[in-house]
Amino acid sequence: MKAIFWDMDGTLVDSEPMHEAALLNALAASGITPPDDLHEHVVGMDARSVHAWAVERLGLPLALPEWLALKYETYLTLVPGLQGRPGALELFEALRAEGVAQAVVSNSDRIVVGVNLDAVGLTRPGLLTVSRNDVRRGKPDPEPYLRAAWLVGAEPGDCIAVEDSLTGAAAGIAAGMTTLFWPQSPMAAPAGATACATIDDLASAIRERIAA
Repeated sequence: MKAIFWDMDGTLVDSEPMHEAALLNALAASGITPPDDLHEHVVGMDARSVHAWAVERLGLPLALPEWLALKYETYLTLVPGLQGRPGALELFEALRAEGVAQAVVSNSDRIVVGVNLDAVGLTRPGLLTVSRNDVRRGKPDPEPYLRAAWLVGAEPGDCIAVEDSLTGAAAGIAAGMTTLFWPQSPMAAPAGATACATIDDLASAIRERIAA
């Protein structure tokens, strides 16, 4: 394997609770009571898809620009408390020190990718990232991962995608990459992905494939 591509929210960093808090605040400010299973509906979705879903299912009255401004206004206040997902940043840094090519491939907008990586100390010259603003179609479409492969100069089949959501895993699989599924809660891996229950499982799976 020539490169490892990491999803960001929920995989490298524990930002899903912050996204959900910002989403709940934005819905409340719009006069909407969210369903109890909100998280299950939106996990892994990009902001545009969440907006479209909220318009259709919840009657959200805001246009996309107003919605994004409202949600990100709250999100940015929460970022200083952001932490890495246990073990993920350490594994990322260890692989970087070993010279393994890596990139962050996110379904979040560029503003979120930037502040998140700054908050956990991953921003540095040469770090490759793909945000939702860099592609026409976000995950589950394979375009974000295919762009990452192009950026590092590798064939998709020579790359690993690390994901915590079904949406993201679908993108990695569709891109033809070895997809490692490391969900935050116990969940069966989708067909075509390899399940990793713990950070140790993930590290072992990555190292086995690098050595192969």
